[in-house]
Amino acid sequence: MSAQDEEIVGKAYDGRLMRRLLGYVRPYRAAVVLATLAAVLHSAAAVAGPFLNQVLIDRYLAPTHRPGAAGFLAARLPQNPYRGITLIAALYILALVLGFALDFTQTYIMQWVGQHSMFDLRRDLFQHLQRLEIAFFDRNPVGRMVTRVTNDVQVLNDMIASALVAFFDDSFVLVFIVAILFHYDWRLALLTLSVLPLIAFAAFYFRRAVRDSYRRMRAALAHINAFLQEHVSGISVVQVFNREAQAQEEFRSINRAHRNAWIDAVVAHAIYYPVVDILSNLAVAGILWWGGTSVLQGRLTAGVVVAFILYAQRFFRPIQDLSEKYNLMQSAMASSERIFKLLDTPVALASPAHPAAVSDRPGRIEFDRVWFAYKGEDWVLQDVSFSIEPGATAAVVGHTGAGKTTLISLLLRFYDVQRGAIRLDGRDLRAFDLQQLRRRFGVVLQDPYLFSGPIAHNIRLGESSISDEAILHASRSVNLHEFIEELPQGYDTVLRERGNELSTGQKQLVNFARALAPQPPYLILDEATSSVDTETELRIRAALNHLVKNRTSIIIAHRLSTIQRADQILVMHKGRLREQGTHQQLLRLRGIYWRLYQLQYKDQELASDSVPAPSLSSP
Repeated sequence: MSAQDEEIVGKAYDGRLMRRLLGYVRPYRAAVVLATLAAVLHSAAAVAGPFLNQVLIDRYLAPTHRPGAAGFLAARLPQNPYRGITLIAALYILALVLGFALDFTQTYIMQWVGQHSMFDLRRDLFQHLQRLEIAFFDRNPVGRMVTRVTNDVQVLNDMIASALVAFFDDSFVLVFIVAILFHYDWRLALLTLSVLPLIAFAAFYFRRAVRDSYRRMRAALAHINAFLQEHVSGISVVQVFNREAQAQEEFRSINRAHRNAWIDAVVAHAIYYPVVDILSNLAVAGILWWGGTSVLQGRLTAGVVVAFILYAQRFFRPIQDLSEKYNLMQSAMASSERIFKLLDTPVALASPAHPAAVSDRPGRIEFDRVWFAYKGEDWVLQDVSFSIEPGATAAVVGHTGAGKTTLISLLLRFYDVQRGAIRLDGRDLRAFDLQQLRRRFGVVLQDPYLFSGPIAHNIRLGESSISDEAILHASRSVNLHEFIEELPQGYDTVLRERGNELSTGQKQLVNFARALAPQPPYLILDEATSSVDTETELRIRAALNHLVKNRTSIIIAHRLSTIQRADQILVMHKGRLREQGTHQQLLRLRGIYWRLYQLQYKDQELASDSVPAPSLSSP
C-alpha cells in the first residue's frame, strides 16, 4: 500500500469487488430477500396515492362518463359522494400507513444487515492487521490503517444499508410509474419523459464533479488521520521543541483541502438538484399544457391530468436518488478496492502447516552466519554467528545502529533472515508456530507501553492461563507489589491511555512483571533500564539475578554496569559481531568493548588518576 492508494477513484461498478463485498452479505441473504420484498411492496404503495386522486376527481369531483384506467375501482365505489370520498381517503391513509411500515421494515433490515456485515469485515481487517509483519507497519502510517478500518468500512455500510435495496426500491417505483403513465396516455407519457435526456446530461456532469470531490475528501481524510495520530502521539516532542505553530499550519493546510473538497461537493449538489427540479417542473408545465388541452377536447379526464402531474413529481425524485446512489456506489467501489487490497496483502511471516513443538525449558539459541537487511542489500547484520547455552545470560553491546535490537527482532521472528539461520534447540525458528514461539519469550523493551484498563489486565494481557498468584509473584520479583498495594484499587486500578498517570519507571516495572508473569523460559531485556530513574534502575538491578535465574537471557544495554555478570558479552559494530567473551576477557583485549568501557568510566578514572576496572561482583 502507498499514498497513491488514497487517490483511487474507483469504477462505478466493479463486479469482482462487488462479489467479494456481497460475500459478507451472503450469511444474511434471507434478511436481504425480505427487505427486497418489502421494497417491492413499498414501491407499489408509493404509487397508489396519485391513482386514488384520479379516482376521486373523475368519480366525484368532476364526474365523467368516459371509461378510464380506474374504471374497475370506480364501479365498485358507492354512489353517495360523501361515502365514496371517505372511503378513498381511508384507502389513501391505509396506503400511507402500509408504505411507512414497509419502508421501516426495509430500512431496519438493511441497516441490521449492514452493521452485521461490516462487523464481520472490521473483524477480518483487524485480525489480518495483527497477522501482518512489522515491516508492513514500517512502510504504512498507522493513521491510514485507521482510515481503512473506520471510514472506508463505513462507506461500505452506507452502500449496503442505503443503496443496495434502495436501488431496487427506486427502480421499481420508476417502472411502476412509467407503466401507469403509458397505460393512461402514451403521448402524454412521452411528453413527461422528454426531459430525461437533459436530466441525464446534468447527472453526468454532477457525477463527474462529485466523484472528484469525493476522491479529494477521502485522500484528505486519510492525511488528517495520519497527521493526528502522529502529532497527538508525539505531542510532548511537539511542545518541547515549540513546534505548535508549524504543526498548526500543516494541519490547517490538510484541513483546508478537506474543507474545499466538501464545499465543491456541496456546490455540485446545490446546482444539480435545482436543475432537476427545474426540468421536472418543465415536464409538469408540458403536462398542464397538453393535458389541459386534451381535457377541453374530451380526450382525457381532469383526474388523469392531475394523476400525471403527481406521478411526474414522484418520477423525478427516484432519479435524483439514483444519481446519489451512483456516487455512493462509486465511493464504495473505491473503498472496497483499498480494503480488499489490504486484506490481500500477503502475510510474509506465517506459521508452518505442521509446526514443531517449542519446549517449555530453556534451550540453546544459535545464530548461524546471519545476514539481514530491512531494504534491498543495505545490510544491517552481516555474517553474524554466535550461540547462547541453555540457562546462560548473554549481553549485547555496541554503538547506536550496530544491529543490537535487530538481533532481538529476528529472534522473535518479527522479520526473517535473508541468509543464514537462527535455531532454537537445534531447529530453525521457521519450524515453530509463531504464537507458540513468542509465548516462550518474556520481553521488556526500552519504551514501556501500557494499555487502557486495570493494572492486572496490563500484566496478564488477556492470557487466561496466568493466575492471580502468578501476577503477585511477578510483581514481588521486580519490587512492584508494594507500589501497587498503595494504589486505591490495588491491582484493579484502571489506567488511562498508555498508563500516563504512572511515571516512566513505574510503567517499566509493570512491563517487567508482564514479561515474568507467564514464567517464560527465555527473557529479553532491550535497553530496559535506559529510560528509568536511578532508584528504579537499582531496584531492577537488584532483582536481575532472580529474573535471569533458570532462563536463557539476552540483555541489550548501553550501561555496562548492568551486564558485567553476563556469562558472555557480544560486541556488535556496524552490523558485525566483532568481539565475544566475558567482561574481564574483553577488557584484556583492549578493543571496542574496552573503549566503550573507557568512555563510560572516564570521569571516575580522571578523578582517581588510575584505570580501575570494577570486579565481576560489581552491582
